[in-house]
Amino acid sequence: MARIKVTGRAKNIEYAIRDVIPYTEQLVKNGQKIYYLNIGDPAAFDFKTPQNVKDALSKAIEQDDNYYSPSEGRADLREAIAKKEKKINNVDISADNVLITEGISEGIQMILAALVEKGDEILFPGPTYPPYISYTRFFDGTPVSYETIEEEGWQPNLDDLRSKISDKTRALVIINPNNPTGAVYDRKMIQEMLDIAGEHGLLVLSDEIYDQITYEKEFVSTAYLSKDVPVVGLNGFSKVYQMTGWRLGYMYFKGEGKQLDELKQAVEKECRIRICANTPVQIAGAAALNGPQDCVKDIVDRLKQRRDFAWKRLNEIEGISTTKPEGAFYIFPKIHEVGSRWKTDMEFVVELLKETGVLIVNGSGFDPVYGKGHARAVFLPPIEELDEAFNALEQFMKKRKKP
Repeated sequence: MARIKVTGRAKNIEYAIRDVIPYTEQLVKNGQKIYYLNIGDPAAFDFKTPQNVKDALSKAIEQDDNYYSPSEGRADLREAIAKKEKKINNVDISADNVLITEGISEGIQMILAALVEKGDEILFPGPTYPPYISYTRFFDGTPVSYETIEEEGWQPNLDDLRSKISDKTRALVIINPNNPTGAVYDRKMIQEMLDIAGEHGLLVLSDEIYDQITYEKEFVSTAYLSKDVPVVGLNGFSKVYQMTGWRLGYMYFKGEGKQLDELKQAVEKECRIRICANTPVQIAGAAALNGPQDCVKDIVDRLKQRRDFAWKRLNEIEGISTTKPEGAFYIFPKIHEVGSRWKTDMEFVVELLKETGVLIVNGSGFDPVYGKGHARAVFLPPIEELDEAFNALEQFMKKRKKP
């Protein structure tokens, strides 16, 4: 008998967005139609990767650009990212301060691996993108959520944020536009958060992967507003360029000082041990940034219609209410009878799935404190499919209406 011991850190990993998928397996076998509203994957619906990007990938492979590239990323892609950040987000960085990752999730893993030791705390918005919680725990740290206020469009509660800072806090995470709520933070809010970070000598991790997917509100980059607070920006190609399965992301370092230099060097070492990001995909990524950008306006225009429909339709369902997302492609409704009719939001999600085939994600998976009692859904499918899913949800809620 082999003596195999699985670590607690691996056994306890959670990722709510995909942890709900196993519940669909038997339903699919039985022929049940599933409405996949759980994963933020535009390429899985009717948003297609730009043709020039697909052509660049094919050409790279045909030309035998299939070798290991530099661990920090190809020079042409890093330069294209620096130019994009300047043009789109007014962020001045050099290509030398950009590192290429295999999706933004790898970037989150790498930066937290370089920051967190046992007992260290990472501050993140509640609710949040789950890997910030899971990876902090994975590296024996303590995830700490600061409140975002639903009645104020899920804007951060700055008093609560300030109260959560301790001598163990290693970084403040800002996710703007926010996943899962779709909130967009304005210039004043970002500046106040930077001021708090500066007062306490904190590094800021700014997740901006939805930077170009906003509706009414203007996006303002954290790194653009920062003057003397060090910022690590995290971004990628999955959402704007519909390159989800290609796994291409990046991080950049903005600021001065020996500690930030040491942090960048530590992440570079992590890049080396995983060799490199996918070389042909990096070539295609440069083509995405350097090529036509009309696809960006197209995806935003189409998503805005679907956002408006989802927001209106969900608020028409008795027992459900939701704020209007200002960015990204998620909506985070409150399920009012969680805690009474359903003990937990996970119980609600599973029961809804089994009866209707509508697959959404339990809100507590995005933070057990500020996410509970909610659920996250994507509004990526065409309106006709969203209508079917929300009609099924409405019938589900009517059947369980209290007499």
